[in-house]
Amino acid sequence: MTNLPQAKLSRRRLAAVPAALLALSVALAGCGDDGGTGNEDAVGDNGKVDLSQVTLIVGDQKGTSAKDILTAAGLEDTPYKIEWKEFTSGPPMLEALGANAIHVGQVGNTPPIFAAASGSEFKVVQAMTYTGEGDAIVVPKDSPITDVSQLEGKKVAVAQGSSANYNLLAQLQKAGVKYSDISVQNLQPADALAAFTTGAVDAWAIWEPYTSQAEVAEGGKVIATGDGVVNGYGFQVASDDAIEDPATKAALSDYLGRITQAQLWASEHPDDWAQVWSTGTGLDAAITQAASVKRPVTILPVDDDVVSSEQEMADAFYDNGLIPEKVDLEDFFTDEFDDVTTTVTAAKG
Repeated sequence: MTNLPQAKLSRRRLAAVPAALLALSVALAGCGDDGGTGNEDAVGDNGKVDLSQVTLIVGDQKGTSAKDILTAAGLEDTPYKIEWKEFTSGPPMLEALGANAIHVGQVGNTPPIFAAASGSEFKVVQAMTYTGEGDAIVVPKDSPITDVSQLEGKKVAVAQGSSANYNLLAQLQKAGVKYSDISVQNLQPADALAAFTTGAVDAWAIWEPYTSQAEVAEGGKVIATGDGVVNGYGFQVASDDAIEDPATKAALSDYLGRITQAQLWASEHPDDWAQVWSTGTGLDAAITQAASVKRPVTILPVDDDVVSSEQEMADAFYDNGLIPEKVDLEDFFTDEFDDVTTTVTAAKG
């Protein structure tokens, strides 16, 4: 797999790139068909897209903070309107995408698997990888548990279908513990934090910034991280309708270029990003600072290596009875937007 180098772009260089992305996005739009996205009237009789008439509906969550990261990188001034919708985690975001309530959103490595198993229609349109260090299993500060093998028979909080769900499964397999031998508590982050702090659960499988929140604010102890265990992938996922509609596709392509730039900027400026992240989420700066340094990002092509790694995960979920049937993930990935990433990478010079 070829990893694209991380960008080191000044604000001036950042501002110069969207023009190239915009031209590319309009060209890509010509490859789509009409879809039901609400942006059909933005295409003129001559087939040209008027982006000023387009609204791109973007799913966001505290763990990714796409809105804040665009602003921090100076890339929020889009030629189309963005309507932001916030979700607690990736699984409910992809449920909304499957219902055409959003056009695109960023999730971890696991939500697309569960969405595919549920019959949703979507495509992974951008791929990235983090180190996996921020994906962790945490226990309360006074817990006697020091190893994953000691979780047998214990209550473990995790958001079903999230990246933490696979990390938990992989860590248990590594420790020789069956998934069915723990008591899984399906909780979204806010409820899981409450359960963690009150002692209602013995452990919490989670991702950043919640890992650092558990450590910094609650004194939690990390007993395992995903570094070297999970692929650490994150994805931008778009609905089939968004890709097939020329107007929405044009905005989507431009957005993917911007969010890619912004992610690379945050990776190269963790201190600056931590401050913005803190303001946007209301989390203490010490938490976002700890989280940001664990999340260096590398942008990846959407290629066979990515699909193969995800397929192995999907097979593991099926083998453990966590999804009802085997899924073939190949049709849920597209590399047609990889040229956008290439444009962003080339611009750093």
